[in-house]
Amino acid sequence: MKKIFSYIMAFALAGVAMSCEHTLDIENPNEISEQSFWRSENDALAGVNAVYGAFYRNGTYARWLQMYLNPRSDDGFASTGWGELRSTIDFTQVDLNFEGTRNIWDHHYRAIFRANQVITNVPNIQMDETLKQRYIGEAKFLRALHYFNMVSLFRSVPLVLEPSRPTDLPPQSSEEAVWAQIEKDLSEAAPNLPAKYDAANLGRVTKGAAYALLGKAHLQQREYQQALDAFAWLVDGNGTRLGLSGNDLYDIVPNYRDNFLHTTENNRESVFEVQFLALQSTTDEDAPTSNLGNQRGPFFGPGRRNQGDPQAGFNDVQMHRWVIDEFMEERTTSNGVDPRLYVTAIYNGNPETFYGRTFGQLVPDDQMQRAWYRKYLNDYHRQDETFEGPINFRVIRYADVLLMYAECLNGLNRTSEAYQYVDRVRRRAGLATLTATKPGLSAAAFLQQLMHERVTELTGESTRWLDLLRWGYLDDQSRINELKTRDPEFNNFDIGRDKWLPIPQSELDINPNLSQNF
Repeated sequence: MKKIFSYIMAFALAGVAMSCEHTLDIENPNEISEQSFWRSENDALAGVNAVYGAFYRNGTYARWLQMYLNPRSDDGFASTGWGELRSTIDFTQVDLNFEGTRNIWDHHYRAIFRANQVITNVPNIQMDETLKQRYIGEAKFLRALHYFNMVSLFRSVPLVLEPSRPTDLPPQSSEEAVWAQIEKDLSEAAPNLPAKYDAANLGRVTKGAAYALLGKAHLQQREYQQALDAFAWLVDGNGTRLGLSGNDLYDIVPNYRDNFLHTTENNRESVFEVQFLALQSTTDEDAPTSNLGNQRGPFFGPGRRNQGDPQAGFNDVQMHRWVIDEFMEERTTSNGVDPRLYVTAIYNGNPETFYGRTFGQLVPDDQMQRAWYRKYLNDYHRQDETFEGPINFRVIRYADVLLMYAECLNGLNRTSEAYQYVDRVRRRAGLATLTATKPGLSAAAFLQQLMHERVTELTGESTRWLDLLRWGYLDDQSRINELKTRDPEFNNFDIGRDKWLPIPQSELDINPNLSQNF
C-alpha cells in the first residue's frame, strides 16, 4: 500500500503582488503567499511533499523521462505513428519544442524551484531541529536527483539554487559545476536522513538513497574511488547492518519479478522508488487528487491484435531482438532459460500470458518476431493499459548498486575483488558464478562482461542511455558504428547534435543567456 503519497498537498507559492502608484495594495488574508506561508512545521511538511509531487508530472518519472532513457538507447526503437515522438527517438528531430523535451525541462525545473523553496525557507521555521534537518535533506536529495537527470540529458544547464522569479534569466553553468552541486547536495543531505522510516512514511528519501545517488553521480563522471566510497555505505558499511531482525537493510530479493509489481513494492532491494497510485479524479496536475499514476504502460504496451480487443497499449516503442539473444548466451545451472528474460520481454518465446492472452492471441501476425519491454507493464493484473498505472518506478535498486560497485572496483584495477558482487546478482538468476566460469579476467574483459550483466539485469529500467554515455559510446564514431549494428536508428545519430537533448526553443526565445546544445 502506498503511504505518504495518497494525497499530494498542493499549495501556491505566489510571487509578491505587483503594485503601482496610487493603487491601494492590501494583502488578501485568504490567499497563501510566500509571506504568509513557511511559518510552521506543517508548512515545512507541505513544502517538501510538494517537491515529491513533481514526480507525477509528464516530464519527470510519470512519462517522458522513462521514454527518453529507454528506446533512445540501442536496446529499443520507435514503432509509433506519432511523427514527432518517432523523430525524437530515432534522432531525426526537427521540432525543438516537442512536448516531451519541453516537459522534461519545465517539470524538472518546477521540482527544483520547489526544492529551493524548502531549502531557503525551512531553516527559518521554529520547529524540531532534527525534523527540520531531515526535511532540508530530503529537498537537497530531490534537487540533486532532478539536476542529475538534467545534466545527463542536456549537459550544460542553468544552476538555480535560490527561489526564482519570473524575471530571472539564469545562464547555463558548466557540466562540472552542476555535478559539483549534485555532490554537495547529496553529501550534505545524507547525514541528516534516516536509514529507514516507519510504515506511515514509506517512500521518503533515506540515507541509503542519498549515498547511492552520490555514488552514481561520481561513477557517471568515472570518479571510481569517490563512487566506491559512497556505495560502500550500502554494500560494506552501515547499510548492511541496519535491517530488521538482524537482516541486512538492503539485499537482493529472491524473486526478480517482485521488483516490477505493485504488490511487492518498497522491498529490501529498493533503494529509492517513485510511489505511484492508480488514481486520477481531475486533470489539474497540481490538485491533491491529480493523476498519481505511472503513465508508462500505454506507450510501452503492444497494440491490439483485433479491433475489438482491449487496448494493451499504443505500440509506440519496441525492444530489439538482440537483447533476447544476450540472455540466450548462457543457460542456468539447471539448463534453463535465464528467468529474467521472461520478466524483461514480451516476445514469441515467452511462455507466459499477457493481459490474459498468449503471445499469439495478443500480437498481430505481422509482428510475431517483434519484442516489447515488459517491465512496469500491467499485463499480470489487467487486460489493458491506462495512464493510471499503480506500479512504483524503482529509480535505484540494490542489484544495480552491486553492479556499479563492481564497476568501481574494476575501474580501480581491483578486478579480483569485483567478482563477488556480480556473482550475487547472477546467483539470483540461477546462473553459474563468474568466479567459477571466467576467473582471472583483465579489467577490460571484466568491463565487457559487466556490459553484458547490465543488459540482462537492467534492460528497460532507464539505465542503458546513462551506461552508453558513461562508457564513451556516444563520443566515438567507431562505437556509434557498433551501436548501428544493433539499432539502425543510430544511422541518424550525429555526435555533435544528438549526444545531448536540444534546449527547448521556447526557453531560448525568452532567455538570451542560453545557448543551444549544437
